[in-house]
Amino acid sequence: MLLSLTLASTLLAGALALPQDLKGSRTIQERATCTGNTASTRSQWCDYDISTDYYEEVPDTGVTREYWFELTDATVAPDGVSRVAQAINGSIPGPTIIADWGDTVIVHLTNALSSWDNGTSIHFHGIRQNYTNQNDGVPSITQCPVAIGDSITYTWKATQYGSSWYHSHFGLQAWEGVFGGILINGPATANYDEDLGHVFLNDWDHSTADELYLSAESSGPPTLDNGLINGTNVYGDDDSSTQTGTRFNVSFTSGTSYRMRLVNAAIDTHWKFMIDDHTMQVIATDLVPITPYNTTVLSIGMGQRYDIIVTADQASTADNFWMRAIPQAACSDNDSTDNIKGIVYYGSTPGTPSTSAYSYTDSCTDEDVSSLVPYLSKTVDAASWDDSEAATVGKNSANLFKWYLNSTTMLVDWADPTLNQIYEGNTSYTTSDAVVQLDTADEWVYVAITTTMAVPHPIHLHGFDFFVLAQGTGTYSSSVTLNLDNPPRRDTAMLPASGYVVIAFKTDNPGAWLMHCHIGWHTSEGFAMQWVVRESEITSLIDYDSLSSTCSAWSTYADSASITQEDSGL
Repeated sequence: MLLSLTLASTLLAGALALPQDLKGSRTIQERATCTGNTASTRSQWCDYDISTDYYEEVPDTGVTREYWFELTDATVAPDGVSRVAQAINGSIPGPTIIADWGDTVIVHLTNALSSWDNGTSIHFHGIRQNYTNQNDGVPSITQCPVAIGDSITYTWKATQYGSSWYHSHFGLQAWEGVFGGILINGPATANYDEDLGHVFLNDWDHSTADELYLSAESSGPPTLDNGLINGTNVYGDDDSSTQTGTRFNVSFTSGTSYRMRLVNAAIDTHWKFMIDDHTMQVIATDLVPITPYNTTVLSIGMGQRYDIIVTADQASTADNFWMRAIPQAACSDNDSTDNIKGIVYYGSTPGTPSTSAYSYTDSCTDEDVSSLVPYLSKTVDAASWDDSEAATVGKNSANLFKWYLNSTTMLVDWADPTLNQIYEGNTSYTTSDAVVQLDTADEWVYVAITTTMAVPHPIHLHGFDFFVLAQGTGTYSSSVTLNLDNPPRRDTAMLPASGYVVIAFKTDNPGAWLMHCHIGWHTSEGFAMQWVVRESEITSLIDYDSLSSTCSAWSTYADSASITQEDSGL
């Protein structure tokens, strides 16, 4: 069946630290000794390898990785211009969650904000949460917001491996600084010498995201001031005495190959990423290993990740090279478009590069689907359920922009999340809950998401790796050929402007799962829906004491602080 969705030098206060040098920003934890996964055997992993079907077979390491996160107020100046923000453990990005494939991960989160009347949560982006839906970290869906002074504990198993990130799913909090990396060690589809960890690409503004949301709702997306690479950048022209901040930089040793884990953590920017004069070998998209391919320019939508290998083979060309994150004007507005850059250098100290960018076409599209071939081949069966969803935008009675899927803008109650409704048997969902129920186990669901508007959208689905069956511009119809033979698999894909994307997933993971546009403004404006999968099995998976405790603390706090829900609840 086909479901169609239509769319109409960093200056810091206190102890806050932002990573600047990639090699020195974090330590990648060593895994337990076992055969394989050396620089020349990256496809191996103990008794497993890159061919192991990780959807069916997962190592049982018996190891638990436990983290304690505290959310606090912060004053930051990642580009030299000071503003208020929020940070986990005093750092933006926050601490990297590091585990091995098959480990259990426990994260304790405490909301210790003092000047923001915010609840909070942590969503582990791309982590499938197999039979652990309550740990998905989505207020209004899987939990209530965590009140100031309260804590919550998330527990999940690393059934996948590769690169992802975590972020708050409360309002626009992710873009106030509440995010960080997830690195799950496992096999890879190509060899490399050193793992340099995450490279975060963020847009940035000198006003808070909450302040900007007022104009986004009334006037459309604002033009942002700047962008950051791993939490830092300059602001102002290179030849100006008023330029502030410090560029991100990384040292290369000639002949060494480096793995980098790119994450687009922007609120509203599609990036083209490149390192001048160097070639990138792409080995994974989101949390899916792929057959490696080479490129010089990489197109990255919001919420997406790409693992790349770069070989340091250009020492004879120059000592210093620009690393560029270029906002695409087709869908992104930024005042520092040509100056969101880091430095890759050979030698002891970085200098100012004089290298030139690769040519590229300004666009907000995914990498060509023919390049994104999953290494672990999977085919898609005929649909047993399908639908079509149309995406549109309009203004409500208060003259504020709201996004709609099939004429519904999502508005859910953060004090009564979907899991609570299911547990208590109150499942007469309202239209604004935007629920689609899928009651049958292991059926294939096809979803066509379409838009006639000239605005692209990164579509993210929680709880599943979905299959991209078709993607293009123009009108979607039954005459469009669907690729069922090992199509690209990922958790975030672009809905092209004035176009369509057709995805498929199998109902093999019970829970209430959010699907939404990963543009921050659009999620808050209601561009979202939820799939309630195998509802009859969900109640037995719920830890009601934890759910109820968090909701009770939130209700008490919200009442005492007179907090009013003003957005979609996500």
